[in-house]
Parts: sequence; C-alpha cells; structure tokens
Amino acid sequence: MSVKQVSNNAEVDERLAALSTNANAIRAIASAVEGTLGPKGLDTMLVDKFGGVVITNDGVTILNLMEVNHPAARMLINIAKAQQEEIGDGTTTATIMAGSLVNAGMEQVIKGVPVAKVIEGLRVGVNRALAFFKEQAMHLDDLNSPLLKQVALVAGREHQDIADLTIRAAALIGLEKLQEPNFKLADTVTAQVGAENEVFEGIIINKERMNPQMPLKFEEAKVLVVDDALEPEEIEEEALATEAGVRRYLELQNEFKNNLHKIIHLGVKLVLVDRGVSPLAEEILTDAGVMVVQRVAYKELRKAMEHCGARLIKRTGLKKDPEELEKYLGKAAQIYEDEKLEQVRILGGYGKPMATILVGAATEEVVGERERIAKDAASSVQAAVKGGVVPGGGAIELAAAQHVERGRQEVKGMAAFGIDCVVEALRRPFAQIVSNAGFNPLEKMADVLAAQTEKGSIAYALNCDTGEIADMLELGVIDPALVKIHALKAAGEVAEAILRIDTIIKMKEYKSKGQEKDDFEE
Repeated sequence: MSVKQVSNNAEVDERLAALSTNANAIRAIASAVEGTLGPKGLDTMLVDKFGGVVITNDGVTILNLMEVNHPAARMLINIAKAQQEEIGDGTTTATIMAGSLVNAGMEQVIKGVPVAKVIEGLRVGVNRALAFFKEQAMHLDDLNSPLLKQVALVAGREHQDIADLTIRAAALIGLEKLQEPNFKLADTVTAQVGAENEVFEGIIINKERMNPQMPLKFEEAKVLVVDDALEPEEIEEEALATEAGVRRYLELQNEFKNNLHKIIHLGVKLVLVDRGVSPLAEEILTDAGVMVVQRVAYKELRKAMEHCGARLIKRTGLKKDPEELEKYLGKAAQIYEDEKLEQVRILGGYGKPMATILVGAATEEVVGERERIAKDAASSVQAAVKGGVVPGGGAIELAAAQHVERGRQEVKGMAAFGIDCVVEALRRPFAQIVSNAGFNPLEKMADVLAAQTEKGSIAYALNCDTGEIADMLELGVIDPALVKIHALKAAGEVAEAILRIDTIIKMKEYKSKGQEKDDFEE
C-alpha cells in the first residue's frame, strides 16, 4: 500500500470516527430493548447500586432506567420518550428502527455514498412509508368493535383482564372524549397491591381523610377544591410585637373562621387542599362533619375539579360572598374513603365524565409492571380510536418495505441508497419478532412476502406459536396505525440527526459573560 493510500484511509477513518462512535452507541441502546419485542419477547432486569430491582418488558421503562452517558444514546432515549409522551406505546419499535436506519446509513457512507444523499433518500423513503401506513389504516367508529378489543389484548401482552378493563373504561368515557388532544386514557390507570380489578366512573384521590373522626361517606355532596393552604393569612413575627400587629392577627383569625363557617353553611362535604390545613380549620370542619383531604397532588386536584365541575380557588378567594363562592363548588353523586386501600373515591361527578382503571396486584414486585401493561393497553386503545388500526406482527412494516422499494427507481442518483436504508429498517421489527420467537428471520420473511403477494393482502405475518404464516387480522394481532406512524417518524428524525453529525467536540465549561471578562482581564 502506498503512502498516499494510507493517508487517504486515515482521512476517511477520521471523518467517519464521529459517525462510527454514534452508531455504536445507538446500536447498544437498540440491543438493550430488542429482546423484548413481540409475543415471545423476554423481560429485562435492571439493578441499581443499592440492589433495587425492576423486571420489565416495557421498552420505555428500560430506556428510562438504564444508565447512559453517551450523547447520541441520550438523543435516542429522548426520541423514545417523545414517542411515549405522544402515543404511549411503540417505543421499542421506534428504537429498533432508529438503530437500523443509523447502521444502514453508516454502511452506505463507508461505501462512499455522500451523507447528504443518504439523508435525501431516507426522507423520501420515510415519507412514502408514512403515507402507506395512513392509507392502509382501518378507522373505527364503534367502541364495541372486536378490532379494538384485540388492540387492547395485544398491547396488554395477552392479559385478558387488563384488556377488558381498558375497553370498559373507554366505553365509559366515550368516543368524543377519547379523541380530545389533551386527554390521555393512560392517565386513568392506577395499580395497587391488594386491590381488585375494577373500572368505575369517577376518580381516586390517593390520600386518606386527615382526621379519622371525619365522616367516611357522603351522597350527593358538594366539593370545594382549594389550590392553596387552608390556613389563615400569615403575618410577620416582628409585627406581632406591636399592638397593631396583634390586632391584625386576631382580625385574620376571625376572618378565617368566618370563611370556614361560610363553607359549612354552603353545604360543602368534601374539601380537597393542595397544601396543609391548619389545626383550627381541621377542628372546625371535623366538628361540622366535613371530610378534608390535604396535600393532594396537583394532577389529582385537576381531575377532581373537572369531574365534579368545580373551579380552583385560592384561600383569599374564600372571602367572596356566599353567592359568588357557590359558583366555585362542584358536586358528586358519591364520595367515600376506602380504608383498606387508603384512598378517597369521588364517583358520578357533575362535571366532565371520568373513568378510573384500577388494576390489582398481589405483591409490590409486580404492581409496577401491571400498571405499565395497563397504561400501554389504554394508550393503544386511544391511539386506535384516533387513527385507526393496521395488521400487527410486523406485517404492515414488511408491506411498507415492499411499497418503498418499488418507488426506488423514482429517486435519482445516489439518494436511492438512502431508500435502501428505510427498506432495511422497516423489515427489522418483523425480523426481531421472528428471532425472539425462535425461528429463522430470513426464511420466514421470504415466506411472508410470498404470502402477501400471492394472497393480495398485507395482513400476512408469522404465527409465533406455530411458526406458520397466518393472516394477522384473523389471528387478532392488530396494532394502532398511529403507533406505527409515530415510531417511524421518530426513528427517521433521530437517524437523520445522528447521520448529520460530522465532528464531536468537547465543550469547555460554560462561563457567564462576567466571568469571561474577568478571565480576559487577568
């Protein structure tokens, strides 16, 4: 080899160093979750430095809990988190496809294809596949559709009880509410040790009443939601050393008492408080037979407000006239404390319809995983309602890969190699599902592609139990289209970002302008 060739190879190696480093980091993250994909996917055990253990099959949980230092790896994890936040499922698929796109892209660059051309083809291929997903989606107008029940069962990892709970909750909430952008069915899920599986129209406040002498149960009760502390307005200690200060303190105490009696006279039976409650308020409200729950999480306060039709109020707002204060009150058909589970339930609120999915678990070790499974099922059901469903098991991705590959000739020049990267990434989920089930991916992929062509249907993939090629729709393996769409979109975004990185430079420690000026003067 000549000196010139050695020099050229060194330049190539240096130019690809950043891409190679980043691609290896992405590959490591994808490897951490790929074994969990599909019905035969296995669990991952995560152990912290104190010996704490989490065993899970949930991709985003693994990504959230694993220790990661590499910036490219963190980019991929952030994309997966965005997928979870937007759709609530599909993070493993997004991660695996992103890893495939980056690795395939790097291989093309090593062969001499310019990065810009790889990215150009990648964009075309991703957009073509996304359009195919949307075109193939079967939209659902009925919450009792058998397809929706299968979505819940697949996302719920074959837990029939969790699938049933999710479908019942969706029916309680209704089609219109499920399609609201800001509503998340997964937020209605809670899991608790010792609880029975249950779905009910109402919400849970995960706190006990503050005093055991307060009533346990109410029917047709008014609700006050205080986004503040329930205590008198404070006065500075220095002011208490003066006569005027003491007088002001007594005035505030009397004003606070009057506000409490105003609440009682309005017929309020439940007071939910964001912060603490003073002993004075506790005593007066206990004597009046009012249930008070303090230090309620803000998310639960908002749920209670919406479900009961109440309005949040600050403690200063309690000075309002009774007629004005009445407008801030909500109402519920039933309120009671479950002493066994140490929680307050609000049922049949007069505001927006709300449902709660309560998932029971026998031990602390499994309660977290049961909750994650239920949240996945709930997210998938809502995504199916919003964007329709497609055949699962990797069938739709394989069909999309064929569709993208047929459009390769429409792309001019070296950008066609970027199309090849997308085709490979779309085939990756099916290959991983088959591998996790213990079969040969190449053999089964050829059989599935032949079946899809012969039958004229994109629904064919592998029955992971028998190893036979089967119609996923008939088998009940169905996924939300939005999960597929957002997974591919997220994978494309992170792959493009990684491929565009040409150099990695360590930043110096950040200093403010003032500090930099001082250093210069020195």
